[in-house]
Amino acid sequence: MQKLTRIVTLSVALLMISGCSYFGVYKRDLPQGNLVTEAMVEQLRPGMSRQQVVDLMGSPLLEAPFDARQWDYVYRLDKAYGGVEQQRVTLTFQGDRLAGIDHESNISGDIELPDNQGTGPRVEGTSEVREAPLDNVTPERP
Repeated sequence: MQKLTRIVTLSVALLMISGCSYFGVYKRDLPQGNLVTEAMVEQLRPGMSRQQVVDLMGSPLLEAPFDARQWDYVYRLDKAYGGVEQQRVTLTFQGDRLAGIDHESNISGDIELPDNQGTGPRVEGTSEVREAPLDNVTPERP
């Protein structure tokens, strides 16, 4: 009976330790939106066409649904073990030409992006995927 009690106690302790980690849950930085740098905003000039703005800044994250004169470029970085940093640039158009540039946050200090280490887990011992050589391929005959 004592042996069974020890086994049950040990099992319950192991379940509690494995389910509720003392060290916490792994978190990662979560970047969202259009990354806007100070250099990009400095290149914007009133009178630029919409296509020139798209070539410079990319497509806007938000276009006002009832007023096509306003484009919003929003970038938000939710740091895993820190706060949230957000940058927002609003561009106003008159017809097809840029009329106004407004930014809510301080874009002089660029937000540092986390290192991109791929989209999935790295597996040890794997090599890069290479294309098959085309030397041994014979063309199909009709």
